[in-house]
Amino acid sequence: MCRHIAVLGPDAPLAESLTDPPYSLVRQSWAPRHQRNGTVNADGFGVGWYAPGDPLPARYRRAGPIWGDESFADIARVVRTRALLAAVRDATFAGGDGEAAAAPFAGGPWLFSHNGAVAGWPDTAEALVPLLPPGALLRLTARCDSAFVWALVEHRLLGGEPLGRALAGTVTALARAAPGSRLNLLLTDGAQVAATAWGDSLWYRAGPGERTVVASEPYDDAPGWSEVPDRSLLTADRTGVAVSSLTPPTSGIARFPDSPRKEPVQ
Repeated sequence: MCRHIAVLGPDAPLAESLTDPPYSLVRQSWAPRHQRNGTVNADGFGVGWYAPGDPLPARYRRAGPIWGDESFADIARVVRTRALLAAVRDATFAGGDGEAAAAPFAGGPWLFSHNGAVAGWPDTAEALVPLLPPGALLRLTARCDSAFVWALVEHRLLGGEPLGRALAGTVTALARAAPGSRLNLLLTDGAQVAATAWGDSLWYRAGPGERTVVASEPYDDAPGWSEVPDRSLLTADRTGVAVSSLTPPTSGIARFPDSPRKEPVQ
């Protein structure tokens, strides 16, 4: 399992969201408070962010634990952004992919993270391989389940699906092929965030003049955090957050959520 976070808000240093809070992503890497599977997230980390005037995000990723990287502390202090996605990793299986397996994964304007595991990987994923063009499989940057999940999501995005529908479709397909999978997915294009709660914790916070934060767990004990129910899809932008139910697939039919009602920032 992993811990991840996406933030939309006014221009601010990465540190304000990732290192300064009392229960920041750095602390969650060794002492998460709400993680349901695994205890230490020391198998890599990464952060992606958007620079002014550039639609393509930059990334900084490493194979080791976030607490041991002094360069990241400097980057977080001086790099400013209006949108970011970051994650710390607890690898499901041992492997040699290293930095390539650390989220966020990227393609075009998108940043993506997977908190969870595909049950029965890789055998259960074989049924979904025909959904992807051969080029997508050849471009996989790592052999882990998260890289494959990202390939499924990216294929839907390239086909024109909006962020929320791309995640919902991927989760229902994976849940059908690999029952028991944990599929907390997080996706942003710098203007919107979409996320799923499917097997682990997910929280959000938004308010007037504040950042819109979607995260595996709260990074402080301030009021305003709301937990997302399991089997849910969250979509958010700088004006509000919407949460809708994800119906588990039955009889081989993937059911997408209706258009959710957005709760505006008050």
